[in-house]
Amino acid sequence: MTAAARTYVEEAGTDGPLLLCLHGIGSSSASFAPQLATLSDRFRVAAWDAPGYGRSPDPDGPLDLDGFADAAAEVILARGGSAHVLGVSWGGVIALRLAVRHPRLVRSLIVADSSPGSGTDTEKAAAMRARVPELASLGPRAFAERRGPRLVSADASAELVRRVVDTMAAAVRLPGYAHAAESMASADLRPDLAHITAPALVLCGDKDQVTGPDAAQALAGGLRKAAYVIVKDAGHLANQEQPERFDAWVLSHLHIATNPHTDHDKKG
Repeated sequence: MTAAARTYVEEAGTDGPLLLCLHGIGSSSASFAPQLATLSDRFRVAAWDAPGYGRSPDPDGPLDLDGFADAAAEVILARGGSAHVLGVSWGGVIALRLAVRHPRLVRSLIVADSSPGSGTDTEKAAAMRARVPELASLGPRAFAERRGPRLVSADASAELVRRVVDTMAAAVRLPGYAHAAESMASADLRPDLAHITAPALVLCGDKDQVTGPDAAQALAGGLRKAAYVIVKDAGHLANQEQPERFDAWVLSHLHIATNPHTDHDKKG
């Protein structure tokens, strides 16, 4: 049985197109609670715990970025054959690679607070790889308490910070996190972007200090069919910090992407 066949997926909604949600490197399906609650009246929303995370078992061997993308493809195929794909941070990198490797499975992309990968810069790649011994040394709880608060803005509520930390502490472990970190450290998707044909919405919190607007703009500028949106008053986890604003943009994009008479060949 493949890792994808055993992957835990949280699902909500019974009607409409499939929306697959791929979480960031320090998270799980729990990070998409707002989207599972509010988008499921129009879409079948599915949020995974990536292989080696949360309630998903560890993969049988190391997974690289292509391995994670192929696992996501299997999740889609098991649920009908195509999906709109929403990826946050590392999940956005997986979503982009998925669109390259399996273009027929990806109806559209929503890429939030993401980047072309940490392999675009040697210092970023080294910093990503350095997280693995940090997790091994600290353990999941202390690791989450150190890293989690950085993922939201300084104005985020204490409740949200606690939820982000708790989600990370419950989600991350070795070796899954090590596979994920290496997949990011070795990724440079800039050459791939022009080959992605799916219409894309690229979002970024205006207070995101993890990947940030520059990286999001690099994605939007490299994609063939993309709109770029800033989410006000949000840090790196815009979908959790400003879910109403975030979901409004997502719904607008999905309305356009599901309308066959809409012209997708414009950047905005």
